[in-house]
Amino acid sequence: MCSIIGCIHNSNLDVANVLVESMGKMEYRGYDSVGLATLSDREILIKKGIGRVSHVNKELSLNELKGEIGIGHTRWATHGGVTQSNAHPHVCARSEIAVVHNGIIENYLDLKNQLKNKGMTFKSDTDTEVIPNLLSSIIIEGNDLKNAVIKTVSKLTGQYSFIAMLKDKSLVGVKNHEPLILGLGSDGYYLSSDILGFAKHVDKVIYLDDEQFVIVNPSGYTIYDFKGNLVNLIPTKISKTSENVEKGKYEHFTIKEIHEQTSTVLQSGIESLDEFDTFFNILKTSKRVYVTGSGTSYNTALVAKYLFPKITGISIEPIMSSEMKFFDDCFNEDTTLVAISQSGESTDVLNAVAFAKEKNSKILSIVNTTTSSLAKASDSFIGLNCGYEVGVAATKSFTSQITILYRLLEKFDPSQKISSQLNSVVDAISKILENQKPVIDISHALKNINNLYILGRGVHYPIAKEGALKIKELSYIHAEGFAAGELKHGPLALMDEDTYVIVINPKDDGSTYADNLSNISEIKSRGAKIIGVSDEFNQIYDYWIPLPTLPKLFYPLIETIPFQLMAYYLSIERGNDPDYPRNLAKCVTVK
Repeated sequence: MCSIIGCIHNSNLDVANVLVESMGKMEYRGYDSVGLATLSDREILIKKGIGRVSHVNKELSLNELKGEIGIGHTRWATHGGVTQSNAHPHVCARSEIAVVHNGIIENYLDLKNQLKNKGMTFKSDTDTEVIPNLLSSIIIEGNDLKNAVIKTVSKLTGQYSFIAMLKDKSLVGVKNHEPLILGLGSDGYYLSSDILGFAKHVDKVIYLDDEQFVIVNPSGYTIYDFKGNLVNLIPTKISKTSENVEKGKYEHFTIKEIHEQTSTVLQSGIESLDEFDTFFNILKTSKRVYVTGSGTSYNTALVAKYLFPKITGISIEPIMSSEMKFFDDCFNEDTTLVAISQSGESTDVLNAVAFAKEKNSKILSIVNTTTSSLAKASDSFIGLNCGYEVGVAATKSFTSQITILYRLLEKFDPSQKISSQLNSVVDAISKILENQKPVIDISHALKNINNLYILGRGVHYPIAKEGALKIKELSYIHAEGFAAGELKHGPLALMDEDTYVIVINPKDDGSTYADNLSNISEIKSRGAKIIGVSDEFNQIYDYWIPLPTLPKLFYPLIETIPFQLMAYYLSIERGNDPDYPRNLAKCVTVK
């Protein structure tokens, strides 16, 4: 899991400054180490180190490397520890090829041993280093570059993309189930795992398909499939909104994106309105519907399980994407799988989709990146339309996913008039954001705790899980969300005078409120402190986070906002970087 970038300038400009800027924009995909390689006077120059882009650039002056061709990488460690030697780029033993790589080479140990037997030397513990050495060894045998790439990928097992820089002033970009995009600009050519890496420099892009590679040099590019056939892909014009991903007046992307939900909720799905009918028709004619996702997107799937049966009559079963292979007998041609993802490139989700497709199931998706692998694999997809989400912890994408669920509910039952009520939801979100003091005060009080429990009942249970996930991700406090009705079946043993419990407790039609008050009494009698998240104060709360009053259907959309804020402020209180939590990356492209 990382970001990769490559650039060939067709002028005499050095590329290092451009690549350093690009790596900074893509850092949310991986940020434990960073490196850059350029080609200058037919010599490969490399600088790399441990830490964030700005830190390594300050220490090593990455941006001062000379050369009109270069590749860069921000790493999230998978094979080998976070060390300078394991940071990318990696070069072949003959120092003629440098490579940056995303994904995993599953058979790298076998290849490494074979290459060692041929006299190749290795300097890192990574799987990546076999790529330049393998490519070099095949070129040494007398193969031209095209055939050398074909023979190289035929020997690699796994899901990966990589960019190779060669001394003949060419770049090779290879895509195999990991993202890779070719950018076409007036000043040259770009290759990247993320359009953010080069958005300001290009006018058009080409999204490579799986099992394709491109050879780029200063005079042009050629695309082939893994069998060596020429491929003609039509460039598409880039959206210039991709350029403007900045923090603006906010200290961090995370808090900026939390505030953006006052607009993204209303925007959710509006660019896919024509696709809703196709999506809806497939859904309503399905005999069985499963919803899959990972992390936050799985919590959205849990929300769908609660929302859909009453209004649509459709029973929905959520399955974690990483657990899909254990449900072999559930899928056939009468089954529909709804896949939910922010990036559309998460390996677990794509593997779940591939599994269902093998069973001839229909594939629907809800995804933010409409050019992603997930969108391409779907029979129909709906775009979140919430813009780039740079903060690693999902915020605006979660509420956008839930809003898509509501828009689908309205297709089943127009009498719900959901769209016309979304302005009220946004007003409620605005009120929470305008009155953050209760959350800030509670975050200060909780900054030194080690454990936190969040209770929810009914549709509020998935929000409890999502709230716990946000707090874990950003504050590193152990937080657990569980169904309030399960309190006496284990969690009550954890309650004592040092325990804090958050209860999601809007005063709805009585289906959850009264039962939750009983649970709170049981917790209080053990000495634990209660934080109530509700539209009505109750004396039993030690702390209260007020919610605006809404029709009960819409509470999941606003209940998550206080938890996002709490996770953010706890992160700040504990000295963490909320945009880049440790050990996590935005797009999980490895198993």
